[in-house]
Amino acid sequence: MIVKGQKINDRYQITRMIGEGGMANVYLAHDLILDRDVAVKVLRGDLAEDEKFVRRFQREAIAASSLSHPNIVEVYDVGEDNGVYFIVMEYIDGKTLKSLIKKRGHLTLPEVVDIMLQLTSGLACAHDSYIIHRDIKPQNIMILEDGMVKITDFGIAMALNSNELTQTNSVMGSVHYLPPEQANGNGATIKSDIYSLGILMYELLTGTLPFKGDNAVEIAIKQMKESIPSLTKMDLGIPQSIENIVLKACAKNPKNRYDNVLQMREDLKVALNEEHKNDARIVYEYPEQELEETKTVLNLKEMKKQKEKEDKEDKKINKGLKIFGIIAGIFVVIGIIAFAIIFYQNKEVKIPDVSDMTVAQAEKALMDSGFEVKTKTKEEFDDKIEEGKVIGTEPQGNRMAKKGTEITLIISKGTDLITLEDYVGQTATAVQKSLESKGLVVSIET
Repeated sequence: MIVKGQKINDRYQITRMIGEGGMANVYLAHDLILDRDVAVKVLRGDLAEDEKFVRRFQREAIAASSLSHPNIVEVYDVGEDNGVYFIVMEYIDGKTLKSLIKKRGHLTLPEVVDIMLQLTSGLACAHDSYIIHRDIKPQNIMILEDGMVKITDFGIAMALNSNELTQTNSVMGSVHYLPPEQANGNGATIKSDIYSLGILMYELLTGTLPFKGDNAVEIAIKQMKESIPSLTKMDLGIPQSIENIVLKACAKNPKNRYDNVLQMREDLKVALNEEHKNDARIVYEYPEQELEETKTVLNLKEMKKQKEKEDKEDKKINKGLKIFGIIAGIFVVIGIIAFAIIFYQNKEVKIPDVSDMTVAQAEKALMDSGFEVKTKTKEEFDDKIEEGKVIGTEPQGNRMAKKGTEITLIISKGTDLITLEDYVGQTATAVQKSLESKGLVVSIET
């Protein structure tokens, strides 16, 4: 247990606890070397005993320490002291956006736009460095007295197993902002952060969360299945241009979302301009989910039945010409679509070699070349590629393939270590056979 006056790493003297969470506690401490106040986040409980979790926690926190942006809390130090795993960060004398929402309720439109412009700027810096936050929520956003906002918890968020929906305080706090693809057990991308930003923007505008439930699973199902409530119907003071940003960020289908946070930022800059306040409501280009596709098919069938009924009642001479014109039009459209699909599918490009890249870097390189990246990956042991990085792809890199081909990433599990037994007292031949059965090459020297 960390107590007041305790020194961590013989440098950071604890003053008091300033935050408590499911994965880590945060303490105000004084850096005795640089003579400044810092925030020290200490990993809690059984997480500190999970070696794989700790390694990833440290690796991702070190990566986050490379980020330098006014809207991101700076990470100064990452380390371990007698089993205590810690991150030392910039101390922010402010409050979380969550506490501001609880105190104020919804914020004004200019306030919301200003906060979102700062958040998109900070996340753009992280995404440019191939770092995904994975846990954007108002509890992880600090706001200062002058209105400056700071994104925190990059290290912790990157180390989370976001597929788990156990009912802990930490996950219950995060599932309200959890993208459908993560709730469905798939991996996170930069578009996952964009979805969470959209939910956060909705909460800032209304003072409430769009999806609620009695447990984490119920909320996650709503994230996957239910459309976000209309902002313009809740509050006539919210223009359609603002709601369109939330709708595009919170699309269930990632294809309907912004491709990056800078696109979202550009829309935020002009959303309150007079010429945009009466924009038409956004229409998604791709189906949101299978349920909506089924509804569309059913509606088309009903329309067809109605048309047949109207055709029977229509005694005009040119009825046959109308039907012929409709059918001909359909065939023309089908022909154009078929030609476009065949042309696109037959276009081949080289699959980029993404070996020794991070997963985020590999995904970006492949998608930039026009390929689809499967959410399910393969894992293999590799002596040369660091654990967590990409060994290669299926199909292999540098081969030609059609645009739109699905690519599977092969992720390194690190070196396949072998545990040796105590061979003292055994014959050399017996030891040789035992070691060779483990895949080792053994020679006996006398």
